[in-house]
Amino acid sequence: MEDAVKIALSGGCIVYPTSTQPALGCIPSPEALDVLFHIKNRSENMPVSIGVANLEQAKTLVELTDDIPDFLDSFPEGSITLVLPAKKTLDKRLGGDKIAIRVVTHPIAKALLRATGPLTATSANISGMTPEQTCEAAASTLIEAGHKVGVISGNTGSGLPSTLIAWYSVCGTSERASIEVLREGIIPTKEVQSWWKNRTSNSGEMPGM
Repeated sequence: MEDAVKIALSGGCIVYPTSTQPALGCIPSPEALDVLFHIKNRSENMPVSIGVANLEQAKTLVELTDDIPDFLDSFPEGSITLVLPAKKTLDKRLGGDKIAIRVVTHPIAKALLRATGPLTATSANISGMTPEQTCEAAASTLIEAGHKVGVISGNTGSGLPSTLIAWYSVCGTSERASIEVLREGIIPTKEVQSWWKNRTSNSGEMPGM
């Protein structure tokens, strides 16, 4: 863990375990993102998500609504990634004004992020290639491709990614605003839609209004 923290804080990339897939992490600085996007061979027009240890860390980067804790508590921790309004415009490779945030649940990931602060939480694979299911295999594939990465060993979960959701605070401010599933992952779209339907019908009005 100590070596991985040093690599990350110095601007390098590390492979670390999550409850879904191995993640490739770097601090959200332009220089570190240069390294990560080079490793993944990823288009700069495809932003990556950020992992946080808890919502307190998330508050440093994005605007949270009062109902987000209840929403996240309705699903297994680490299974949801939310696109939320940035407190200030960040690097476009992080989404600029709209940032994808994931509260991790894996104990190793939580310990790592408490030590480093927020890190990217994109899958640890070269774009277009199938993600590996273990951190060691993911790191080995990247190293064999000529890249330098650190690695933290640890078991991952199902192999499915988190479900990516645009929260209503980035989907508009009208009465018709809603949440939108951008990528179905470990949580099915219908379960997300069911939560939203129950939330809006029970409140009788749009959340946050």
